[in-house]
Amino acid sequence: MMNDLNSPHSMGTTIIGVTYDGGVILGADSRTSTGLYVANRASDKITQLTDNVYLCRSGSAADSQIVSDYVRHFLHQHTMQLGQPATVKVAANLIRMLSYNNKNMLQTGLIVGGWDKYEGGKIYGIPLGGTIVDQPFAIGGSGSTYLYGFFDQEWKDGMTKDEAEKLVVKAVSLAIARDGASGGVVRTVIINSEGVTRNFYPGDTLPLWHEELPPQNSLLDILSSSSSPDPMVS
Repeated sequence: MMNDLNSPHSMGTTIIGVTYDGGVILGADSRTSTGLYVANRASDKITQLTDNVYLCRSGSAADSQIVSDYVRHFLHQHTMQLGQPATVKVAANLIRMLSYNNKNMLQTGLIVGGWDKYEGGKIYGIPLGGTIVDQPFAIGGSGSTYLYGFFDQEWKDGMTKDEAEKLVVKAVSLAIARDGASGGVVRTVIINSEGVTRNFYPGDTLPLWHEELPPQNSLLDILSSSSSPDPMVS
């Protein structure tokens, strides 16, 4: 048993960041897994860094939490020194620096999203190793492997806030349906010039997909509803 606890564990999640016309929307599921064991079914994977910048965390929960704690501390000092909020780019580059300088010890992929008065809504993907990529949308975690084709088809430039949030919720629910390491509820964070709005979508309100749907016109249903056949007579 102890060998199982000390062996490497698969850590899955689904995190998404999408830009829209006026801001950004971040989304995530809520399942924290340790191998086959669900350690937390209602975790919050979208962490506040400043009033206008949030971070989606995937990979090792401990690694992503310590990175967000350090960056939150540095950004607080930065804001006090400058007398104005830090930009999304500054926050993303701080995370990039920490991730790259400690790439041999950290196992976490991150998505930074926020809004500032200079560049508006911005999304930065920071995968394992500390690369930083400025993207119109970013997806991460084990559930992302099921979503690349879906986003290529569905994402479009200039979406409204409602369109973008529906896309995020639909994408996370698709990942939950296919990825065993993603599950629970869906949380979203909307960031724009008006401030921040958090939304919560319980698991029983999410759309069902594929094998989750109840069978229709199933042969078993037809047989059980029909009258029993006449006994065979020799």
